Amino acid sequence: MKLITAKEAAEKVLSKEPLFILDVRNQDAFGDWKIEGFHIEHLNVPYFDLIEGVEELVDKIPKDKDLLVVCAKQGSSEMVAEMLDEAGFEDVLVLQGGMRAWSEYLKPVKIGDLSNGGSIYQFVRVGKGCLSYFIESDGEALIVDSSRSVDSYIDFAKEKNITIKHVVDTHLHADHISGGRLLREKTEAVYHLPPKDAEEVQFSYEPLEEGKDLQVGGATVRVQSVYSPGHTIGSTSLIVDDKYLLTGDILFVESIGRPDLAGKAGDWADDLRNTLYNTYERLNDELIVLPAHFSNTSELGDNGAVQAKLGDLFEKNDGLNMDEETFRKAVSENLPPQPNAYQEIRQTNMGKINPEANEQSEMEIGPNRCAIHG
Repeated sequence: MKLITAKEAAEKVLSKEPLFILDVRNQDAFGDWKIEGFHIEHLNVPYFDLIEGVEELVDKIPKDKDLLVVCAKQGSSEMVAEMLDEAGFEDVLVLQGGMRAWSEYLKPVKIGDLSNGGSIYQFVRVGKGCLSYFIESDGEALIVDSSRSVDSYIDFAKEKNITIKHVVDTHLHADHISGGRLLREKTEAVYHLPPKDAEEVQFSYEPLEEGKDLQVGGATVRVQSVYSPGHTIGSTSLIVDDKYLLTGDILFVESIGRPDLAGKAGDWADDLRNTLYNTYERLNDELIVLPAHFSNTSELGDNGAVQAKLGDLFEKNDGLNMDEETFRKAVSENLPPQPNAYQEIRQTNMGKINPEANEQSEMEIGPNRCAIHG
């Protein structure tokens, strides 16, 4: 038996290695959310069905693929792996920290260089489908849509001798707990929020408004705010270096944002359509779209990054190619399930409640559900 980290497991998934996963969580937890990727097979058998032994699994597990056993937190999968060792399976892998660790791992991927020096990185939260951004120039950085595992950004900045100056949330998140305030606390960065999403927040912030640009480094990188409501009433996109369009949860590579997480599906459907079909349509087709989430591993490129040209999305993304009636039905009827504990997550991001770290982890368990597929 060998423990592997979430980072090591993610490398296997992103490199498209053949992998057989024995998931010993309960069926409902497995059905809600699992490790997904290319060339992955799954077998779900709850741990309590294996307490007496693993004989029933011997003929169900292939011998020509890596075998990874996962559970919620690690303990149950270790016990099952030990039984599999005794049954003749060699080099059984166990996910260290279980699915909780898988949910929280962040992988930095370089997207590209900036015109006057500096770079933009995408932090891919492989297990949760969240995407955040680290924009650096001339020794300074701006972080966009941070996850709550802020040490990943802080350590990355230290490695590169960079000071985190600004933290931005493109909107009030409902599927994950923002690391914005914690980053401000640990780095003294300025925390920016769209004011229309921040009317109920219980803390101070710097308004993120259209026409008010941010600069990173020695006035080298301009970050332009574009008001783009629809997912939330305050959703604001960012144009970085006249090359990259950070769309938050408004537009994804294979889908569009949902307008119902504040109970406003009908009211915000028109805002969402106006943003997608008018505001974005007026922008440069060559802008590279960098969203705040992905839903499927098919959206991951060869290097593990999620990106696409805006012009290509207007051709290929179903959400950008609907008549008005079809669009309204798509974003207000028969919507997918809402994110787990999304109301509590919104309240946490407003500062109305302050759950402990373990409780925050439990609140976030599960897939991201911010998208509507056409």
